Amino acid sequence: MSRSLSGWTVMLTGAGGALATALAQELEDVGAELVLVGRGEALARAEDRFPAKDVLNLDLTDPASIEALRGVKVDALVHTAGAFSMQDAHKATPDDLNAMFSANFTTLFHAVQGVLPHMLKQKDGVILGVSAGQAARMSGPKAALYTASKAAVAAYLGSLNDELKGKGVYARTLYPMGAIDTARNRADGLDPDSMIDMRELAQAAIYLLSREPRAHLNELKVYPDV
Repeated sequence: MSRSLSGWTVMLTGAGGALATALAQELEDVGAELVLVGRGEALARAEDRFPAKDVLNLDLTDPASIEALRGVKVDALVHTAGAFSMQDAHKATPDDLNAMFSANFTTLFHAVQGVLPHMLKQKDGVILGVSAGQAARMSGPKAALYTASKAAVAAYLGSLNDELKGKGVYARTLYPMGAIDTARNRADGLDPDSMIDMRELAQAAIYLLSREPRAHLNELKVYPDV
């Protein structure tokens, strides 16, 4: 049995991004109400496409975003905000380090700090974050900083999940174990057959969100066919 997400209020970060858009469609299809969090044109696209309970134009790298998020009560947080970059390890700079951890880890931390107090008060909630195959394998040649930042995401969520046992709040990690089939990746020359189908990945996230507490999953790895 799975929990129905109908009537849930789900905060979706990275709104307007490729994965967030696929997730928003799946969430809408199962009857969830959306709180869209993002920036600029991407957020505007999401707002135009999906009816939302609330729309927040926020920079999640800014600690001030925590207080803004605390004004919104949600049943689940799905965090897709993030970034990817590659560089030779010996050419990486402190700015590269800060950029990767700010985009991938700091944004998650601020989002969690925003929604967690209400979840603890209502003794119910799910936090879902997206890590990466490189982090699951603990190896990302040419992308060491990206890999480290996504490993931090997984370690944080796992620690959070253990800390919150018995409090009705669960933290779960989705691992895309390969490149995701996006327009950008296709433009970069990646073979669609070698990538993870976007809709299937979004449906996997819904599956992870909707598990019953007595038979839940803490993480889920989704692989491409190749």
